Amino acid sequence: MSDSPKTLLLVDGSSYLYRAYHALPDLRNGEGLPTGAIYGMINMLRKLRNDYPAEYSACVFDAKGKTFRDDMYPAYKEHRPSMPEDLARQIEPIHEAVRALGWPIVVVEGVEADDVIGTLAREAGVQGVRTVVSTGDKDLAQLVNDDVTLVNTMSGEVLDPAGVNNKFGVPPERIVDYLSLIGDAVDNVPGVPKVGPKTAVKWLAEHGTLDAIMANAAGIKGVVGENLRNTLDWLPKARELVTVKTDCDLRAAVADFHALKDVGEDKEKLAAFFSRYGFKTWLRDLTGESLPDPRAQARARASAAPAQGGLFDAPAATPSASHADAAPAQEDSAPSEIRYEMVITDAAFDAWMQRIESAPLTAIDTETTSLDPMQAQLVGISLSVEPGEACYIPVGHRGPDVAGMDNHGQLSRDAVLARMRAWLEDESRPKLGQNIKYDMHVFANHGVTLRGIAQDTMLESYVLASHRNHGMDSLAERLLSLKTITYEEVCGKGASQIGFDQIDLARATEYAAEDADVTLRLHRRMFPQVQAAPGLHRVYEEIEIPVSVVLQKIERNGVLIDAQRLAAQSAELGQRMLALEQAAYDAAGQPFNLGSPKQIGEILFNQMKLPVVKKTASGAPSTDEEVLQKLAEDYPLPKVLLDYRGLAKLKSTYTDKLPRMVNPDTGRVHTSYGQATAVTGRLASTDPNLQNIPVRTEEGRRIREAFIAPPGSVIVSADYSQIELRIMAHISGDENLLRAFANGEDIHRATAAEIFGVEREAVSSEQRRYAKVINFGLIYGMSAFGLAGNLGIEREAAKHYIDRYFMRYPGVAQYMESTRQTAREQGYVETVFGRRLWLPDINGGSGPRRQAAERAAINAPMQGTAADLIKLSMIAVQGWLERDRLQTRQIMQVHDELVLEVPQGELELVKVRLPELMCSVAQLRVPLVAEVGTGANWEEAH
Repeated sequence: MSDSPKTLLLVDGSSYLYRAYHALPDLRNGEGLPTGAIYGMINMLRKLRNDYPAEYSACVFDAKGKTFRDDMYPAYKEHRPSMPEDLARQIEPIHEAVRALGWPIVVVEGVEADDVIGTLAREAGVQGVRTVVSTGDKDLAQLVNDDVTLVNTMSGEVLDPAGVNNKFGVPPERIVDYLSLIGDAVDNVPGVPKVGPKTAVKWLAEHGTLDAIMANAAGIKGVVGENLRNTLDWLPKARELVTVKTDCDLRAAVADFHALKDVGEDKEKLAAFFSRYGFKTWLRDLTGESLPDPRAQARARASAAPAQGGLFDAPAATPSASHADAAPAQEDSAPSEIRYEMVITDAAFDAWMQRIESAPLTAIDTETTSLDPMQAQLVGISLSVEPGEACYIPVGHRGPDVAGMDNHGQLSRDAVLARMRAWLEDESRPKLGQNIKYDMHVFANHGVTLRGIAQDTMLESYVLASHRNHGMDSLAERLLSLKTITYEEVCGKGASQIGFDQIDLARATEYAAEDADVTLRLHRRMFPQVQAAPGLHRVYEEIEIPVSVVLQKIERNGVLIDAQRLAAQSAELGQRMLALEQAAYDAAGQPFNLGSPKQIGEILFNQMKLPVVKKTASGAPSTDEEVLQKLAEDYPLPKVLLDYRGLAKLKSTYTDKLPRMVNPDTGRVHTSYGQATAVTGRLASTDPNLQNIPVRTEEGRRIREAFIAPPGSVIVSADYSQIELRIMAHISGDENLLRAFANGEDIHRATAAEIFGVEREAVSSEQRRYAKVINFGLIYGMSAFGLAGNLGIEREAAKHYIDRYFMRYPGVAQYMESTRQTAREQGYVETVFGRRLWLPDINGGSGPRRQAAERAAINAPMQGTAADLIKLSMIAVQGWLERDRLQTRQIMQVHDELVLEVPQGELELVKVRLPELMCSVAQLRVPLVAEVGTGANWEEAH
């Protein structure tokens, strides 16, 4: 019998509500009632109970009405927006579901949930019971001790006393003092002005407690010291407001501690609840019964296929009442039985060919010898046309399988591809994949052009929720409650991992056929959600699917590299690094390892006594780039170190590495474009990363000289001009901005004239530079503090410029405020084309994370719209090149720029037609402008 202590599992229900609501799309049941928060709450509670088994549990919610803190401080929480109506409608059902799940609900009038949790945790300690609190609220870190642990299910963070200290820089017993100093913007509790986490941690490290800091306030220098002295009368009240009470009277809600004993789920109540709110899969898992669809007969008349469920829940919810019938009804994605077939005979292969040739949509997946799409050779093909039914056609396995069958007896790869070629290359045969761009490369490696790309589950997930994980295993677990077989389970890990071509056929069939089957089931779950939102549907079908086909062609085209030029640059960089190394030794007075942060810290801070700008998590002085840049303003050695690091990165990442990345078969470098990586819709580039070549330095720009055109051709670069500012003008509708762009004015000169109150002709180069920083800074949410640092001016002057800017461009100020509000209300913002950019931290994150989310809310529509525009341009340009059968090829896409390789004979045509196409893909309220350059290499084309 175990004598380990029992556990009380407490859930911050009020925190869970908002996190569930904002984390999921707008799910609805068949009657149009919102169900997203309900689903999220149930899912989180079930997972939490599974991860943290406990003898006692409770879900704690805030009560309606005032608390003692409102009486103490009337402005308490006054800035918090009211609860969204759709969330308010889900509160009662959530309470019902929580009770049916077996969780006691604790709500105490006049007492906040935090204080209830604090009191229950203290009582648990008295009873000898340890406590686990599930929350995302930093305030509760003050409760942590050896018997109380916080867990954040969203981030996976677990905070014990050491974890609190690592995260905040102070132990749990100092969290109240820490919060009193920095304030709590979420609850509208002011701290000491200009005192953030770093200063608070520093003061507490020096003085120990808030009382000691207050007692020594007279000796603290600078503006923050003055602010502290001005806040001394307030700080005791701030401390009282942020202190979680642990002695509340809970008798009205909890008779005694044992009333919180875990009782398990009430299956009868849960079944009735799942049926009423349309959670099909959960109902079937619970009872084995299927949920009747009241609209089934009407839908059957409109479509031959049965009904399909919602995105993040058991299949039944649709994303919006207004679009509930817009999505074609689909079959439930959970099959009653699984049938996976190993295809190793001609008869079985012919039978599957007949199936896919008559199927309205076929899921296809490939197994290969490599993750490198340009090198991967085909090992097998899996297919699925119905949920639960799939096959695997092995064509490249080696060695005997476990049954003793000779794997060399599998069907011939050449014969299979010859028989499948007509279907694979038929544009009219719709195909579905998970990241099907990779499979297009695999078939291309064998001379087959995969056409008919109709659907891609990775892109469906990306369009629906760009901030989530889009891997198939993750999607299957999240959407289908299915634990898939992983590659590591089949092939092993690390040094002992073997290639898929060495796996026995039976195990390979189980793994590969599941991939095709799950892909089809995921599509049936997600695609109706995409269809139901017109903006998302447009982004998916008119941008993401067609651009994936274009990207595969660009990746395959690759770009020619001048390896000799890079080798010469490497040698030159190496010589300059040696000179900088010696300069560093001279400045330090001794040799040291320039790549060692520890040795650099020893030289800078222990021997040279330079000021410590900030510290690492372990408490050592930081030597990161930000610190060195600050120190370089006054000291020579940090500047030498920065220069050395910059050259070392260029050498290792580009001049040394690029020649080794040349494909031996093509003589070119082939980057991979990640289409479902950046939440804004922008592409990511890897192996090599073409997005991060530093072009602000001469050395960085010279690297682009090595990206060359072959003899008889030139490089053409076309770049959208000031695209995000133009999108800002379009979205905000500001009359002055619109007028400036419509008249073709220099926007930075126009802004300078407005801010400085001078005629455009009288604007100086310095004033224009200021205006440029302001124009671009504000669309990234730059504050007066940030602007002052950027321009090297006083903060008051920066604030004056910002105020003048908003006075002259009131539409921009209004856009920013309305966008923040919209983001807080719905949890996302949208691009001009309807792409949704989710902001999980906009309401529930910590102060810095929430502020970052607000900045992202302002900028994301512009970044996202710019991403949509460049993708539309790539599609339009590729369509033109193919229709007119030109030899010109798109070879790179970097930021807002398209790079093409153009034969001399087509150059004049491309120089005219390319910018026309880029500027006509969309009609904004301001004209789009694309600037074109040409040259023998990429750098010359600029």
